[in-house]
Amino acid sequence: MPGQKRKYNVRFPPGRIKKIMQKDTEVGRIATAVPVIISRALEMFLKSFLMKTSQITQSKHSRVMSIAHMKQCIESEKLFDFLKDLAEQATTPSAQIEVRTRGTWPTHRKKWKDLSVKGKQFGTTERSRRTNTDPFEDMEHLD
Repeated sequence: MPGQKRKYNVRFPPGRIKKIMQKDTEVGRIATAVPVIISRALEMFLKSFLMKTSQITQSKHSRVMSIAHMKQCIESEKLFDFLKDLAEQATTPSAQIEVRTRGTWPTHRKKWKDLSVKGKQFGTTERSRRTNTDPFEDMEHLD
C-alpha cells in the first residue's frame, strides 16, 4: 500500500526532530527515514551516557545521580568530550546560585504567610483543589 504511513517504534517523536532540523537554514528537504534514524541514535547515545553515569554513581555508593557524576563521566570518557563545555557551564558558581534562588518553597511560604486568615485580601485568588497528584503541574501560581 503506497499511501499508507508507517508507524515507527521510537522514543523521540520524528516530527519534533524534523522541526528542529529544519530550523537550520542550510537544511532543505529531509527524507522520511532520517528523523527516525536520528531518534534511534539519540536513544542509543542517552542509554550509553546514562549507563556509564549510573556506574559512577553506584561506585560512589550513592542512590541519586548528580551533575557531579555526569561531569565525571564526561571527563573520564573520550566519547563525551564534546560535552565538556556544557558540563563546565552547569557547575559554575553563578549557575548554582541561580538555581538556589529559584527554589519554589521559599516563595511559596512568603505568599501564603502574607495572606489574611480572616478573609480574602484584594488581588488574591483562592486555590482550587487539585485532582492531579503532579506537584509541578501548577507551579505557575507561585511566580
